[in-house]
Amino acid sequence: MAPPQPISIDRNSVLILLRTTLVALQQANQTGNYSVLYGLSAPGFQNVNSPERLAQIFAGLRSKGFDLSGVVVLEPQFTILPELYENGVMRMAGFFPSVPMQVYFDLQFVSVRGQWRLIAIAVNVGSPISGPPATDARPAPGQSAVAKTAPSVDLGKPKPSPTPTPRR
Repeated sequence: MAPPQPISIDRNSVLILLRTTLVALQQANQTGNYSVLYGLSAPGFQNVNSPERLAQIFAGLRSKGFDLSGVVVLEPQFTILPELYENGVMRMAGFFPSVPMQVYFDLQFVSVRGQWRLIAIAVNVGSPISGPPATDARPAPGQSAVAKTAPSVDLGKPKPSPTPTPRR
């Protein structure tokens, strides 16, 4: 399989995708209502995740009360710039440098009727000194998966695709 290719997408579009997704997760964690996060996702993600299932998956993160809202004003540091895989999945990963805890993310999107829609999400919180907790999971490109501060949960069958080596 071919290695992922850099994708031509403007910085503002990347920031909008990243921030709106993480804000949707923050608001879902605050309210316990995951219907907006569900609504922002691709049909394949929705087929294996109901809002109720998302609430169960993120219960641990929600119970710890982590506040992800700093992503609105902080500049993300990308460890993987947006890249496109053969199966049409766009992936980006990195962290928001904040103190005392940093927000780590690994997000994947697919185009649905001309709009990028969420297909996989891994979010974790950790200290800037130690990095993300050891349970930080990264879904394979195209995998409908959600990761949280506990071990990742497989929510669907992944499409065959390469597993990239994160760039630092």
